[in-house]
Amino acid sequence: MASSSPDAPCSCDCFVSVPPASAIPAVIFAKNSDRPRDEVQEVVFIPAGTHVPGSRLQCTYIEVEQVGKTHAVILSRPSWLWGAEMGANELGVCIGNEAVWTKEPVGQGEALLGMDLLRLALERSSTAQEAVHVIAGLLDRYGQGGSCREDPEPFCYHNTFLLADRTEAWVLETAGSLWAAQRIQGGARNISNQLSIGTDISAEHPELRSHAKAQGWWTGQGLFDFAEVFSLTQQPVRMEAAKARFRAGCEMLQRHQGNITTEVMMGILRDKESGICMDSGGFRTTASMVSVLPQDPTKPCVHFLTATPDPSRSVFKPFIFEVGVSQSPQVLSPTFGAQDPVRILPRFQTRVDRRHSLYRGHQAALGLMEDEQEQAQQLRKKQQRLEQEGLEALRGLLTGEQTPPPQGLGSLFQAFVEREEQAYA
Repeated sequence: MASSSPDAPCSCDCFVSVPPASAIPAVIFAKNSDRPRDEVQEVVFIPAGTHVPGSRLQCTYIEVEQVGKTHAVILSRPSWLWGAEMGANELGVCIGNEAVWTKEPVGQGEALLGMDLLRLALERSSTAQEAVHVIAGLLDRYGQGGSCREDPEPFCYHNTFLLADRTEAWVLETAGSLWAAQRIQGGARNISNQLSIGTDISAEHPELRSHAKAQGWWTGQGLFDFAEVFSLTQQPVRMEAAKARFRAGCEMLQRHQGNITTEVMMGILRDKESGICMDSGGFRTTASMVSVLPQDPTKPCVHFLTATPDPSRSVFKPFIFEVGVSQSPQVLSPTFGAQDPVRILPRFQTRVDRRHSLYRGHQAALGLMEDEQEQAQQLRKKQQRLEQEGLEALRGLLTGEQTPPPQGLGSLFQAFVEREEQAYA
């Protein structure tokens, strides 16, 4: 039987700053992906594509109908699945997802994972608002479900999403095939493994309120508060922990209101005291991402990804969709084809080594940092210098002080990955 208990380890935190909350004329998106401790997250570049009408697309568990054209995407994903925990497309749309449990039961059948929905939306959407409708349509047609971890004991949940583009952001929260969405046109917002949309609903499933009324969750009188109506009456311990992280995230965003920068977002993702930088038993932050989406369409969006666990001891490396962009082999996990435990039924009866080259180097470096204090300080300084170079490149691009050739921008991420790997060698 599939486990749907919120007491099982699962947590993530997503953040967005929309001007005037941002210190610069840009939307800033950020996410920590908190997953099972030994799970490897890879960074995958998928180029834009054209597809045969009516063709089928294999996602993690099920097939869906493919569309005629898909956008190029950069994805940070658990290496055993098809979808992604977070990512961006070439048009500046960013999405992060989170696990959530509601009064609506979690089905045990295999359908689309929330991570599949995220990738599909990035590949098919030109704006954050369009991505909301893409996910809603896929939920209605295919549903969401299936185990969300690489383990013989299934672990299932529904999803919430934070979506952003150059002009605005949206929060999309689901309960089965039902959903509610909130538009954010200014200010800062975060989500943390719980329903957070109250009465300020910008769009919703047409049967959302009638279903709640039929279930006896809402009388049909007065204001409709989505979070209040659909949240579990008895909140398990882990959901209470998510509330604490949500409050801490709100407070940090509020503290920097009007002055939120890329560095501020990275600092929030690295905050261990709040639990946002997760390291708890069998669970930890396995990858992180911060994206800067300038409102000026002539300036490139810059996406910083770690591809390694624990952002407090990782390097955020800049990725830009430009001429010459390609897959960085050092952050791509090995593949196992038909012999992959996710493909053999029953699933996940064996384990394979999915560690990519940068992950191996980073893990060896972390071991050194824990054992040798002096070498740890030297290594951390190398990481900080490398990251600072990426942030300076971002500032130069935003101010117009630097105008490197497109070919140089397209290979930027690869260059930073190689230099990080050299530091660990």
